[in-house]
Amino acid sequence: MEANGFVSRRVDTPSVDAGVTAGAAGADIRWLGGRILDATGGFVGGLAPPRITAESDFAAVLQLRAAPEPTVAATETEIDYEGLPQGVATSTHMLAGAVAGIMEHCLMYPIDCVKTRMQSLQPEPGARYRNVMDALRQIVRTEGMWRPVRGLNVMAIGAGPAHALYFACYEKLKFSLSNVVHPGANSHFANGMAGCMATVLHDAIMNPAEVVKQRMQMYNSPYRGVSDCVGSIWRREGPGAFYRSYTTQLTMNVPFQALHFMTYEYLQELLNPHRQYKPSSHVISGALAGAIAAAATTPLDVCKTLLNTQEALAVHAEVGASVGTASATGGRHISGLGEAFRTVYRMGGGAAFFKGVQARIIYQMPSTAISWSVYEFFKYVITKRQYERRLHHRDGEK
Repeated sequence: MEANGFVSRRVDTPSVDAGVTAGAAGADIRWLGGRILDATGGFVGGLAPPRITAESDFAAVLQLRAAPEPTVAATETEIDYEGLPQGVATSTHMLAGAVAGIMEHCLMYPIDCVKTRMQSLQPEPGARYRNVMDALRQIVRTEGMWRPVRGLNVMAIGAGPAHALYFACYEKLKFSLSNVVHPGANSHFANGMAGCMATVLHDAIMNPAEVVKQRMQMYNSPYRGVSDCVGSIWRREGPGAFYRSYTTQLTMNVPFQALHFMTYEYLQELLNPHRQYKPSSHVISGALAGAIAAAATTPLDVCKTLLNTQEALAVHAEVGASVGTASATGGRHISGLGEAFRTVYRMGGGAAFFKGVQARIIYQMPSTAISWSVYEFFKYVITKRQYERRLHHRDGEK
């Protein structure tokens, strides 16, 4: 079970590699990335344990120092980068998460712009697209090369602190809940619960940024820039408009993140069972987890987009149906998940709940792959540096 960077379990002497002498077979050892440390923490060698000897990134070299013969089964403790090392500050998790979140949202922002437009319930003639590539071509050709990244700055500002809290909270809760739910082993349920609880903090920060971002992404957006958009929403709709879709966002993201984290951890067990740093496994697991979670939660994402953008034609239709007026600007807004669901169904039937599903999957697959890859890379580098500092400090004491 991962806890503070260590995975501990009891092992019997016969399970040790045949190349290890009987005197060292029961030694209490620690290993990181194939390097083995004996009970005193001294450098011992570059042996890959027998369960992973086929892996090319581990050297089949053994240099063991004499160790006292134990009288009982020894405890093997693996230093696993997957859980950052003991003593690492929460700020380390937050830094890794912030960089991962900013990169994820910034690199995939043009696809996110297309997704928002393709989820429009009744798009204007100039904003009707056949697919993602057709949408990008039309937007660049008719509105300019920089139009697909309009609003990127507000997303970057929101993504940094949101993902910092998100990953830090997930790492801490994952270990705590696993100890309660399934002591001594990885728990998919605990991973999912940790993801859900981290999402509450993430969405509290991201929701206002999402509102501004999506309004600036819409076709014929009337706002000159981010400050104009924020000021206009505040004056016309009040501060509550920035959190009008918060409950819907949580309703969407809680199952999304639960499915996302459980799928990612499950795929990691299949592709990377020993939890080494393997970029390819992080990319594949992240992409597939993102695609599955994105497809399953698209109906809720369509409703969230409607609540954030308050699409004029949709508001007009809802107002006309509910109060018999043709005005969509008289203080009437679509609010709440139930009203959003009714509006979507009234305007497009069941198929409308999957508008933009292609763009959403295309957006989420590389987004989650980038996010996990960057985050896992930071964890690996941080773990490696702390390990090297420990070796250097010990060598200096000799």
